[in-house]
Amino acid sequence: MGFGTNGELMDGRSKVSFCSGSCHAEHILQVLNSYRRSGTFTDVVLQVDGCEFPCHRATLCASSLYFRSMFNSSGFQENRQPAVKLQGISSAAMDSLLDFMYEGRLKLDEENVESVFQAADRLDVPVLSKACVQFLQERVSHSNCLGLMDFASLYVLQPLREQCQTLLYQDFQQVLRHDEFLGLPKARVLELLACERLQVTEEVLVTAALRWVHHRPDERKQDLRELLERLRLPLLDPPFFTGALEADELVQECAELRPLLQEARMYRVFGREVQSERTRPRRCSGWAEVIFVIGGCDKNGFSRLSFTEKLNVSSGEWTSAAALPGYSKSEFAACELQNDIYVSGGQLNSADVWRFMPQLNQWVRVRGLSRGRWRHKMMSMCGKLYVVGGYNGRERLSSVERYSPHENSWTSVSDLLLAVSSAALSSCCGRLYVIGGAVSEHNNTDRVQCYDPVSDSWSFVSSCPFSQRSISAVTLNGSIYVTGGLLDHIYCYTPCTDSWSRAAALPVRLEGCGLAACDGKLYVVGGRDEHSVAVDQIWAFDPVSGKVTEEKPLTRCLSYHGCLTVLQRL
Repeated sequence: MGFGTNGELMDGRSKVSFCSGSCHAEHILQVLNSYRRSGTFTDVVLQVDGCEFPCHRATLCASSLYFRSMFNSSGFQENRQPAVKLQGISSAAMDSLLDFMYEGRLKLDEENVESVFQAADRLDVPVLSKACVQFLQERVSHSNCLGLMDFASLYVLQPLREQCQTLLYQDFQQVLRHDEFLGLPKARVLELLACERLQVTEEVLVTAALRWVHHRPDERKQDLRELLERLRLPLLDPPFFTGALEADELVQECAELRPLLQEARMYRVFGREVQSERTRPRRCSGWAEVIFVIGGCDKNGFSRLSFTEKLNVSSGEWTSAAALPGYSKSEFAACELQNDIYVSGGQLNSADVWRFMPQLNQWVRVRGLSRGRWRHKMMSMCGKLYVVGGYNGRERLSSVERYSPHENSWTSVSDLLLAVSSAALSSCCGRLYVIGGAVSEHNNTDRVQCYDPVSDSWSFVSSCPFSQRSISAVTLNGSIYVTGGLLDHIYCYTPCTDSWSRAAALPVRLEGCGLAACDGKLYVVGGRDEHSVAVDQIWAFDPVSGKVTEEKPLTRCLSYHGCLTVLQRL
């Protein structure tokens, strides 16, 4: 019972709740913090980095899971000790952390945020840890993203790490201009230069490597070869290669760089004949190896097609290119030279030669063959084209012609030792290899003929373990791979050991198929099956894993088509 305003008794059920608001809790926390600083009513001393911090166990436990476990468990000896020593935390960070634990506030800046986070993470104060991460996320920039990415990786802060990575990958050209990049250790620079996700040109990466070395030339010039080995020097723009890289004084002084520079010069002359990890474009560079498919026969072999299409193997996307004008032929030859495509001959006894320039998407006619032919093969070697063998409607041909793109002219070279048609042809290690083929209407050969352009002579090397026609060959990493002819395997010939081996089994037997090397793999494209029906399937063989996988198909069933790889800007 109580009294009303008029002195009347009131029912005890009438009650009023009173709350002074958040200011009361704030006042209590401020008083507790003042007690901490003066050592009043404290019951434990934290020893940190040579300093002592008297504290209240209850307040520490209320804010920190670390202290709650320590002081609330008999298993920890610190539970009973008057002083607790903490390692790995600075005294300044501990002082700021205690201010937050007692009052719920502290001042973060770029100088103290990392040390405060480390203390909050160590002592398990999640509210403060999140505040520190948010502070860092709001201040990620080109000048600090490298250091923050390493910091985020160390403490498994995935959102912060991804934010730094995104900025780094998109704006590396801006990042490399700041002192943080120049101060990186060599191992970190090597990691960046090898990264496939950087969205920059190769010229930017070369600039980054040279800038890092020139920042401390006496100390770092010995690392120049190791840095530039990670880069695609053969794919550099020629004016940049000459004016920026070769003209650099440290590059000129480094004898160890000569093989790398020579490889780049050779690639500019011979194109895709020069193969290494450095001749494959970086994934996000804006360039890619693209497979071109040209002409061929339809599913039943009745129609001759003039379509030109290209496949980006990374995206699986097919796009159309300019059709070969007036060239609805079959059993022609196609190959790549200095990143252009050449097509020659075809039924019936054609001597036409066309050149396709992918960057212009345009076909132009060039000087024709001296002798018309079809069922022949054509290959580039040492900056020139070679047309080998074939059929003229009466007999198999042994003649070989060589084309100079600079002179736009054909000349004859030494004839084959054995006239063949529908053979496989590839160049490797500066020589041509003609593999198998037909020697008559019903007979094939297993002989392999090798051409040496220096001596202008042919010789036989180890015979292949099959005797087929309508086969295809391509060179990858110093070996020649052969399939088609209804073979059930991809075969591999290694010139340096003059030996043959089986590389992989194929799911289907094909003849008249395309074979191209792209992005480190072999692609078997289309062809005619055992029932003489063209297919639209594409199979990829990875020499590293030894696996064969089915890829996105052609846009139509196709056989006896041109198939080759070109480096193209996307």
